[in-house]
Amino acid sequence: MKVFNTLTRQKEEFTPIEEGKVRMYVCGPTVYNLIHIGNARPMIIFDTFRRYLEYKGYEVNYVSNFTDVDDKIIKKAQEEGVDASEISSRYIKECKKDMEGLNVLPATVHPLATQEIGGMLAMIQTLIDKGYAYAAADGTVYFRTGRFASYGKLSHKNLDDLQAGHRDIKVTGDHKEEPFDFVLWKPKKEGEPAWDSPWGEGRPGWHIECSVMSEKYLGETIDIHAGGEDLIFPHHENEIAQSEAAHGKEFARYWMHNGFLNIDNQKMSKSLGNFFTVREIAEKYDLQVLRFFMLSAHYRSPLNFSAELMEAAKTGLERICTAAEYLTRLLKAEQDGADAPMTEEEEQLYEQAEQYQKKFEAAMEDDCNTADAVSSVFELVKFINTNAAASNSSAYVKKLYDKLETLCDLLGIIVAPKEEILDADIERLIQERQEARKNKDFARADQIRGELAEKGILLKDTREGVTWKRA
Repeated sequence: MKVFNTLTRQKEEFTPIEEGKVRMYVCGPTVYNLIHIGNARPMIIFDTFRRYLEYKGYEVNYVSNFTDVDDKIIKKAQEEGVDASEISSRYIKECKKDMEGLNVLPATVHPLATQEIGGMLAMIQTLIDKGYAYAAADGTVYFRTGRFASYGKLSHKNLDDLQAGHRDIKVTGDHKEEPFDFVLWKPKKEGEPAWDSPWGEGRPGWHIECSVMSEKYLGETIDIHAGGEDLIFPHHENEIAQSEAAHGKEFARYWMHNGFLNIDNQKMSKSLGNFFTVREIAEKYDLQVLRFFMLSAHYRSPLNFSAELMEAAKTGLERICTAAEYLTRLLKAEQDGADAPMTEEEEQLYEQAEQYQKKFEAAMEDDCNTADAVSSVFELVKFINTNAAASNSSAYVKKLYDKLETLCDLLGIIVAPKEEILDADIERLIQERQEARKNKDFARADQIRGELAEKGILLKDTREGVTWKRA
């Protein structure tokens, strides 16, 4: 299996540190609002890669954090007049709902930055003791970037370039020794959450959080570190500097980064009005469509989101699900010789079908090429539509269904038909949801919305009331 390593800028054969086991860290979202579709891309991509690693027999320790202390969280809390922890708790819960809707498996561990402060203080002290960090007069602790000789090896930047254009670092301070030194610990400001430290009350810098959480749950050297390409510099570059300076060991052996997501060929931003949350997409599409859309391009390529492309993804997903439903109907139908084994002709046909699984595996082993893996699923669908009929043995039909379901499950795509629900039952549940909201039982209201979504019923709250449609 080969992966493209951002560190070396080439595809490399993947060999884990420990045979049969993979230690993988994926940077998670900062939880100050509902996650947007840009957040969803790395979640879906690396969840799919994890599924494939497990399919190949690896035991995967998959760690993905929640950044639950940050300027944006604090700002949101101040706007609402609540504690920052209330904001982060609320949006961690909402994020997990969206992840479930996207069929993203829960991580082995979802660490929270605020629960790992002790480890951060210890690593910062180690860096100070080794001369890689210093405490400024105002209580800020900075990392001496110039002291770490290989700084820039991931982003392929050098310190001379950084010194010429140090605004890239986006962290300023009057007490820095050098303009490109970055923050490990920042002093408390009025109204902000803070923790005691040897340098005064304050809170950690963003970069130190991931270094510490990765070390605690995966060890000092890990197999794979992944995230969006916007994190390469400065976040991942700074993680390397901190971790390797502290431990004197390689931090991560393979670095995987997904490309940017654009909206109608423009960068997604609130100012352009083209900013979409996963929850907003869920009002128009089953989230399986969004997942399928994300997997239809290579993860390292830029991906353009548009209504037309989402409709194309919806059509493509329907083709796959229709083939699965067709096989299900064949299995349910009364067939002559239903318990008979496959005929010789069916065995030969099934051997042909197995080539699509081999194509799928070859694509996934070539740097997680989900675009080609999806193509092999479509080839299998075409084969099913041509070579499965009511006259076939149930053994043959069942094996075709199992093969289609296996490949789709590796992509996180659910092909099992949703349980049908009557219009009257939908209306009854909507009424119950309205009563729950009226009584401020928001947990039950959310539960009902989730139950309906699982059955393919999408709700939309409007001024005129609640509307619904089948996905």
